[in-house]
Amino acid sequence: MNKHIRRGHPITFGLIILFGVFELSLSAWLTSKFNMLHNERSLTERDRVRFTLFASTWTVAFSTLALLLFWLLTDGSPLTSALAHLIFLGFTWLMWTAAAAAVTEMLGGGLNCSKQDAYVYCNQLNALEAFAWVEWLLVSFAIIFVLVRAVAAARRGDGYLGGLV
Repeated sequence: MNKHIRRGHPITFGLIILFGVFELSLSAWLTSKFNMLHNERSLTERDRVRFTLFASTWTVAFSTLALLLFWLLTDGSPLTSALAHLIFLGFTWLMWTAAAAAVTEMLGGGLNCSKQDAYVYCNQLNALEAFAWVEWLLVSFAIIFVLVRAVAAARRGDGYLGGLV
């Protein structure tokens, strides 16, 4: 199992970082356009895009840190423990749940860009919603896996500070 975790952790966090960068770029571009042109449909649209920008910045920064710590620190470090992962991933999961749900609610589940003209950046907002749900799915997968490993560590007597490997 340790071999699979050593391979899976970088892949999972690499995907979280990759889609986080997509979401970061998209939300930063939308925020820039809204700040420059003031052409958002409402203040809630502006605020939800800004929250998505915050969530993606948080995700990219701390996922990169978690990935680097996993590679660099030896086994048994509290910074790479199941508990540390659960705290970080739990907060990240809450943010992506809120961001994805807020954007979905704002768009009514998605926009048909050929049949509407209320939203100026229709395709970009649809992509923002899609990538937010992809991030939510990836973080959900990671937190479930870490939760399973945390329970296994606690059962073997290592407690939740036991390593993932």
